[in-house]
Amino acid sequence: MLKNKKTNKSIPQDTTQIKKKQKTEMAQNGSNSTVKLLGTWSSPFALRGRIALHLKSVEYEYIEEADVMKSKSDLLLKSNPIHKKVPVLIHGDESICESLNIVQYVDEAWPSKPSILPSSPKDRAAARFWAHFVDGKCFESIDAVVRAKDDAGRMAAAGNLMESLAVLEEAFQKSSKGGGFFGGESIGYIDIVCGVIVGPLSVIEAFSGVKFLSPDATPGLVQWAERFRAHEAVKPYMPTVKEFVEFAKQKFNVQ
Repeated sequence: MLKNKKTNKSIPQDTTQIKKKQKTEMAQNGSNSTVKLLGTWSSPFALRGRIALHLKSVEYEYIEEADVMKSKSDLLLKSNPIHKKVPVLIHGDESICESLNIVQYVDEAWPSKPSILPSSPKDRAAARFWAHFVDGKCFESIDAVVRAKDDAGRMAAAGNLMESLAVLEEAFQKSSKGGGFFGGESIGYIDIVCGVIVGPLSVIEAFSGVKFLSPDATPGLVQWAERFRAHEAVKPYMPTVKEFVEFAKQKFNVQ
């Protein structure tokens, strides 16, 4: 039996061997290289990377880009020369751009548990489908509501958003199988992907007074959003509703 230096308690040999095996696997995947994540505190897309890294217990340096709309750091321009936006994961000499790519990369580069994407090809394909649905239909509808120039346009965009959320509610009811997350009892890829809508939805709900997530229309998503916010891999990094609203007021010059 070995001794834990901090607690002086014995550690079973098999546990030590498991940890050594996990470290070996991580080293084989280049996981001992320096890891950095470029993001902004208000970006729901950067949040995806932080959640994934937290779930995998990866030590990394988080680098805050103060205001990517007005200025971009040399590191950001070098690591993402095409889109010039966050998030960017820097792993050794490699730069991984776009949040969906980052989450999948983290899951593959650090193969230790928990797995983020489902194990079966069928479920992985379904997860990727819903990821594109969220970044396409859902987020585009949210953006359309925010950028609408009149009430008619805003109502049309809100209707499209309601329809998208209804589809997502149905997907949650089927895939959660009675659990608290899209994959069941544990947070996974679709949950991390859907997390991008929680903050923006709270902002437009605060400004419009309309409840896009409601116990009547989307009961599953309402409870899911609460669990998602409270999860130990999310809570330390996700801004509060108040912080999101204050940020939106400053960004769009709204009182």
